[in-house]
Amino acid sequence: MHPARLPQWLRPAPDSVAGNAKSAGRSPWTDAVHALWSGWVFITPAFTPNGYDARWLWLTLASWPLFLLLYARVLTAPARSAHRYALAMVALCLVLLPWYPAGFSYFVFGCVLLHPQRVRALAPYLALLLALNVVLLGWALWLGYPWRMLAWIPPVTLIVGIVVHVEHIGKRKDLALKLSQEEVRRLAATAERERIGRDLHDLLGHTLSMVALKSDLAARLVARDPDAARAEIEQVARGARDALAQVRRAVSGIRAAGIAAELASARLLLECDGVAFGYRLEGDDVDAVLPPSVETALALTVREAITNVQRHARASRAEVWFTVVGGEAVLRVVDDGRGGAIVPGNGLAGMRERLEAARGCLRIDAIEGGGTRLEARVPLAVEDDHAR
Repeated sequence: MHPARLPQWLRPAPDSVAGNAKSAGRSPWTDAVHALWSGWVFITPAFTPNGYDARWLWLTLASWPLFLLLYARVLTAPARSAHRYALAMVALCLVLLPWYPAGFSYFVFGCVLLHPQRVRALAPYLALLLALNVVLLGWALWLGYPWRMLAWIPPVTLIVGIVVHVEHIGKRKDLALKLSQEEVRRLAATAERERIGRDLHDLLGHTLSMVALKSDLAARLVARDPDAARAEIEQVARGARDALAQVRRAVSGIRAAGIAAELASARLLLECDGVAFGYRLEGDDVDAVLPPSVETALALTVREAITNVQRHARASRAEVWFTVVGGEAVLRVVDDGRGGAIVPGNGLAGMRERLEAARGCLRIDAIEGGGTRLEARVPLAVEDDHAR
């Protein structure tokens, strides 16, 4: 169901679990799949003396929809209040426990969904889990439940709760990192647009003023001195051609923004993960000679290579080296990680396909002693071929 069609009280809050999933580019209802574990409500009676009797049926029809509603509220409620609905699941179990052993599933869900919103809240969370388990065990034993039926609950709630908590921390860090990378790219693009705007204003302002002045002069001279008017018109044409060439050189600077933004994002990504990062751009006029297709292919190569270093290399340092030599743009990415056999995947395949589309090539080698070297080469003449 589309969020806009949901009732107001069930729409995901911006800082809710569903809201964070949406911000990360995932479906806001991704975490709802875990509700399938509540199927134990329908399995537990098979291990109880009364089995699937009428009391179990009526209590299930009354409590399971309520549990699903509470689960939905845990996912959609603001972070400051989501824990109330998890505690309501625990209370639902305790209320039903005298007549409904299947309600233990509600208790486990309630404990797991109490995971804290802040990283440092793990210790209070574990203390709360222990307190809830003590209450449950005392209440269940007083009701006459055998201890063998209860022994699994404390370890399951603690283990699953810690796992979910760690995953929650990872998701929050990934979201914060994604937002930081997007902000770096946005700032880099904004700065580049402002630079190009200033350059174009300076170039076109002067040239258009000259064109207007010379055109007016030629219009006054055309009747009494055609040769002088022709000379002024030729100067206008020459000035316009020069301005066009300057505009093309200025706009070509936009093409380097992709690599600049990717290098800034790479530094942010790796240094946030404790990996030192450096880069070298050799050549005095590297930016101006990069055709758009070459720049795009190399920028995306930097992005994919750095992502692989962050996820898989376990490196302490990575370096990007770029130059133009012999009519080719050469990019190298080197890290001091674990190296080893290079296993092709979707990322490497996509990287190779983009480079081959620009008539380039990709080579990846494991460095002796640990580490990986990636080298991409793309001919600069590819842009001329596309133009023809």
